Amino acid sequence: MSFQKTINRSDMLNCLLCSNPPCSEVCKQGIDPGKLLRSIWFENEEYASLTLPEKNPCSGCSAPCEISCIKNGQVKITQLIKQLYYVRSLPHDLEDVNSVDFSCLKSDICGIPIENPFLLSSSVVASTYDMCARAFEAGWAGVCFKTICNFPIHECSPRFSSLEGDNNSFIGFKNIEQLSDHSVEENMEIFRHLKEKYPSKFILASIMGQNEEEWGTLSKKCEEAGADAIELNFSCPNMADEGLGSDIGQVPELVESFTRAAKSACKIPVIAKLTPNVANMSPAAEAAKKGGADGISAINTIKSVTGVNLHTYVSAPSVHGKSALGGYSGTAVKPIALRFIAELGLNKNLNNLHIAGMGGIENWTDAAEFILLGAGSLQITTAVMKYGYRIIEDLKSGLALYMNQKGFKSISEMKGLSLDSFYLNTDSLERDSIVYPKFNRQKCVGCGRCTISCSDGGHQALELTSERKINMDPKKCVGCHLCILVCPQKAISPGGKRVFRAL
Repeated sequence: MSFQKTINRSDMLNCLLCSNPPCSEVCKQGIDPGKLLRSIWFENEEYASLTLPEKNPCSGCSAPCEISCIKNGQVKITQLIKQLYYVRSLPHDLEDVNSVDFSCLKSDICGIPIENPFLLSSSVVASTYDMCARAFEAGWAGVCFKTICNFPIHECSPRFSSLEGDNNSFIGFKNIEQLSDHSVEENMEIFRHLKEKYPSKFILASIMGQNEEEWGTLSKKCEEAGADAIELNFSCPNMADEGLGSDIGQVPELVESFTRAAKSACKIPVIAKLTPNVANMSPAAEAAKKGGADGISAINTIKSVTGVNLHTYVSAPSVHGKSALGGYSGTAVKPIALRFIAELGLNKNLNNLHIAGMGGIENWTDAAEFILLGAGSLQITTAVMKYGYRIIEDLKSGLALYMNQKGFKSISEMKGLSLDSFYLNTDSLERDSIVYPKFNRQKCVGCGRCTISCSDGGHQALELTSERKINMDPKKCVGCHLCILVCPQKAISPGGKRVFRAL
């Protein structure tokens, strides 16, 4: 089966992805509608379809799931399940869900085995014993604990703001939060208890020092408390004092010296977390390697302003009418994160360093993209803040199904396979041929959106006729594919062949 979206998210924009969903509570047909809807939302409909019984239990059902829906029946649950049965009817490489082999998800961080590539990233989602324990129970392979430091942390309120998508859920997220507000010893006690209760789970201790001595002391204490590896926070954009966080990541000399200080104080792997607030990440990454780093984490959040209130003239989040630059994350930053992962993966000077990828990962397809560009492990925060630890179910099952169908036996087999087809600049791309768009006349409703975009933002190659049909002038079309991207009906796709221009 091809890995194209077969059920549109727009079909369930009204779904709230409830906690303890009422639709699941009232279903008497032996299925879990809430879980199925969640899988559709996270682009995991193929795996969800394989979990269904052979015969659709919704046929002839009075649909109490829709009646109980918090949105008053606006979510057409039975229709969505019917669409899942259509997905199930398509050719599959696997007979049923029991055929999916999850052992392919096994990976490692700097040689230390992990059960799957998914960790919580250093943030509020991994900041207490209880939170980490619940994440482990849910199926996360490990956590990067919220950054530990020796100086006092006092957070402001509020400290989050966002940019919203079509269903009022945020796609971009700004925070002005800082580091762990627990004492060093309190955090060490958490590590000891976690390692005692969950010895097979991976604990990555994020630290931030103010000088070489502190970087060394903190790394040693974390090792003694049971941490499996150290992550050096050279990238937090929210530190009040100069010489901390992203200020360090912008100075390769500091990255090298502080990495060396941490590495010389412990025997466990050390990973440098680098800032995206630079033109190129390679200088800092190479400096970390010179300092003895075993890996690189990328990216941390991007310095940002999410907007200005047009009535109060203040940017969010507002604290007594004042705001500040903060760190931007979420789905919106994924292209930027992938750019840096590709840069690191293509840098031959960084060979043999582990790459921990993060930035906008929300579903298994995002995860696969990071791995294909060179990441060996993945860290997630913003999606967890939106949807909870439960997203690990669809992350694991979706990625495992994809890997099974592609024949990958491990993350290492898949890692970096896209790098050979990638250039860091456009100069090397062939420029003498065109792939024309192809129009599906059955899907096209004649809205003319493509003609507007082509006329005002393209090359005036499309015309909407009086019968609301689309005509294309191949002499004007340059194959830019803007029309494909703007079509709301998905009625335009790339043509089947590449045509070379007449010189």
